[in-house]
Amino acid sequence: MSSAMLDLILQATLDTLYMVAVSGLISTLLGLPLGVLLYVTRPRQILSRPLLNQGLSIITNIGRSVPFIILMVAIIPFTRMLVGTSIGTNAAIVPLTIAAIPFVARLIEGALNELSPGLVEAAQAMGASPWQIIYKVLIPEARGGIITGLTITLVTLVSYSAMAGAVGGGGLGDLGIRYGYNRFNPTVMLYTVIILIVMVQAFQSLGDYLVRKSDRK
Repeated sequence: MSSAMLDLILQATLDTLYMVAVSGLISTLLGLPLGVLLYVTRPRQILSRPLLNQGLSIITNIGRSVPFIILMVAIIPFTRMLVGTSIGTNAAIVPLTIAAIPFVARLIEGALNELSPGLVEAAQAMGASPWQIIYKVLIPEARGGIITGLTITLVTLVSYSAMAGAVGGGGLGDLGIRYGYNRFNPTVMLYTVIILIVMVQAFQSLGDYLVRKSDRK
């Protein structure tokens, strides 16, 4: 394989890591509070707001129900308005983030569901406010489940970023399609698949390590 192709593979790998890192960070910053809200606004919860909860739940379900490739094409005008283009890595970050936010929210909600109701009751008995319960009880106690959820999100974003290559999103998916599929070069396709597998394994191993470390704490 030529040095030029190796440079393309390296750049595509860096582009994929960039897309996953930025979209993962933004979706966590937005999806974490959304997931907490979905949990605490349920009936009989500490910030019970049934109508708000129902509205958030509907919006979240709609966001999760749209296939990523359709979402990416559907929001092209919004992507172009936001970043000035509809192709490339920066453009791909927009649909990646929008797709990941409701995904993260439901995973966070699921992690909080695993907690014993007795934790909240004990905190309330000690006079803790709802926000103190959220920041000092719910999130710390659900830390392992939250880390697992975020790990799943990163792995999912890797696969989504590869799909983004089908519509000019850049990264390894774009490289595999342009140089592997369209030019009938199985070697490039093989390298692309191997790098994606290694990337997924690395994220999963890091997440498992952080969960184990969290559990010991």
